[in-house]
Amino acid sequence: MAPDSRGTTPGTRPGVRILVVGGGYVGMYTALRLQRKLKQRLKSGDAEIVVVTPEPYMTYQPFLPEAAAGSISPRHVVVPLRRVLDHCTIVIGEARSIDHAKRTATVTTLATQEDGTGALEISYDEIVIAPGSVSRTLPVPGLADFGIGFKTVEEAIGLRNHVIEQMDIASATRDPAIRDAALTFVFVGGGYAGVEALAELEDMARYTARYYHNIKPADLKWVLVEASGRILPEVGEAMGAYAIGELRGRNIDVRLDTRLDTCEGRIAVLSDGSRFPTRTLVWTAGVKPAPLLAATGLPLTERGRLRCTATLGVEGMPHAWAAGDAAAVPDLTAAEPGRETAPNAQHAVRQAKVLADNVLATVEGRPLKEYRHAYAGSVASLGLHKGVAHVYGRKLKGYPAWLMHRTYHLSRVPTFNRKARVLAEWTLAGLFKREIVSLGSLEHPRAEFELAAGGGTDPGTPPRTGPDRPKG
Repeated sequence: MAPDSRGTTPGTRPGVRILVVGGGYVGMYTALRLQRKLKQRLKSGDAEIVVVTPEPYMTYQPFLPEAAAGSISPRHVVVPLRRVLDHCTIVIGEARSIDHAKRTATVTTLATQEDGTGALEISYDEIVIAPGSVSRTLPVPGLADFGIGFKTVEEAIGLRNHVIEQMDIASATRDPAIRDAALTFVFVGGGYAGVEALAELEDMARYTARYYHNIKPADLKWVLVEASGRILPEVGEAMGAYAIGELRGRNIDVRLDTRLDTCEGRIAVLSDGSRFPTRTLVWTAGVKPAPLLAATGLPLTERGRLRCTATLGVEGMPHAWAAGDAAAVPDLTAAEPGRETAPNAQHAVRQAKVLADNVLATVEGRPLKEYRHAYAGSVASLGLHKGVAHVYGRKLKGYPAWLMHRTYHLSRVPTFNRKARVLAEWTLAGLFKREIVSLGSLEHPRAEFELAAGGGTDPGTPPRTGPDRPKG
């Protein structure tokens, strides 16, 4: 029999075990609220909260563009779950399937292959399913070989290292074709991730160019490819149009109603016939529900999300709960019936609060609450001191929008520790020059030792880093 990760004396069973699948916005905030509400029962062993997550931290994704640009240290973009959820049992692993009829989840951990004992079977009384989402890719030829994602802190820092590395290549090469390809950066997807990542990195690269004797800011070519007719739809049509004007004013080539057809041979071919030899292709064209949802046996929508009620319970499945990217939650504030809440951080954080309270209400036999929140609006950064915002019907642009972007996200990043550290870094960044160091060797730290130990083919060749590095 596979071991059970209940964290209690063998043969005993807590009064209630709540299993939280996922350590993102919904998972962390739900577990945090449950931890506070069940403090005494957790101490006495009458209750247990188990959090299953593939990473030991929660990533505050709105800060990824600034981490990529060097405005924030990568370690301040993540929140360590063991520190925040100190009364919960943290299991680093992935839920592979859920059998809600038996109230068990099958989980593989880092030790699954090492000890040969097989996956864990974790039983539960209540389950919160919040595995988040994964990048939505299309069968574009060459994408799997050359594309770079932008959803994790590792990808953000890898992309920063890669951009600076391309500038190093362009500065050193004698081949004009290699130079042009190295200085061409193509981003696919005009949502938050794509626009903010491009804007922040363009800002950083333009600043970095001053330290290269043979690269000027005008030598860098930035291309944004969007399949629809607008970018940043969350901030409204007017602010989206302003953002396009702002980007084009910085010589960024914005291609609307355009798709990426292929990127084979490191040549990005667009649906309008344009061809861009490039060594950097960043894919941010949307997300899709985590594959786990299809292995739960729970009711799903056409888009693969869990069908939920306004109380955040999975429809027709008592004791199963979901929110955030994984859940299709009816929007009770919408004028027209049938609409669902947007799968974004604003709703996820607020849904987590209601979800946690409803789980407790179920355990204690109290009535449930419905989730109801009118969408307040959105803010987006377009680089240092530039941004757009559409909040509570008011439209802001330029410096005020950028300041609102920073203020809002500083207020939302979890823990006072992280708030203080991020604020300190912003303050120091305003007083000193940008850091323009590429630490690509972090992605393959044993490369130097392998060469020294005779594992490399050519001791005189430095190890390759970044997205171009062969996967080991």
